[in-house]
Amino acid sequence: MSATAFQESQPVSREEPIGTIGMWVFIATEVLFFGALFTAYGIYRHAYAESFASASHRLDFMLGTINTAVLLTSSFTMALAVLAVKARSRRATIAALAATVVLGAIFLGIKGLEYSHEFAEHLAPWRADASFAFGTGSAAHQRLFFNFYFAMTGLHAVHLVVGIGVVVGVSVMTLRRNAARVERLVEGTGLYWHFVDIVWVFLYPMLYLVGR
Repeated sequence: MSATAFQESQPVSREEPIGTIGMWVFIATEVLFFGALFTAYGIYRHAYAESFASASHRLDFMLGTINTAVLLTSSFTMALAVLAVKARSRRATIAALAATVVLGAIFLGIKGLEYSHEFAEHLAPWRADASFAFGTGSAAHQRLFFNFYFAMTGLHAVHLVVGIGVVVGVSVMTLRRNAARVERLVEGTGLYWHFVDIVWVFLYPMLYLVGR
């Protein structure tokens, strides 16, 4: 399909913004979900500060920091995709979406490597042995920290996998649909992707920085 065909747009119906509204509603429900998790974590972190601080020191700070940079960069490429589709540039849109997918996959790969290290060190509560306790504080409370850690980062990873799938789907649609409809899809996908990134922006300091 030629660039000229990509630039052609059909009249935008009044129903099209419903997709964007639906995405905002979905994100609002996700904010409530993660907000409840963050609140529970904050309560226990305050109650068992010493144990949670000792446990957080066992996380790989370097890998967590690298992953933060990777995910923030993916937000930038997604923003570029939105700008490109508004400019009706098919090639730039697909390139930016592809870069976003690659960065998301890199994040998951690094997170998988971090998980493998933690499993090898028996930091996963379900694999904990008699030597699980470390530093100061209660072993039971340190297990609680890692329960929160694996639950929250695991849920975030699931959302990121979904986001990668959606971005791939939107990339395919970019080759087939008119510019106006593709613009809506890219914008909606961008909202979701930025939400997933924002969740990590909260997770990173909560898990890796507080108490260091």
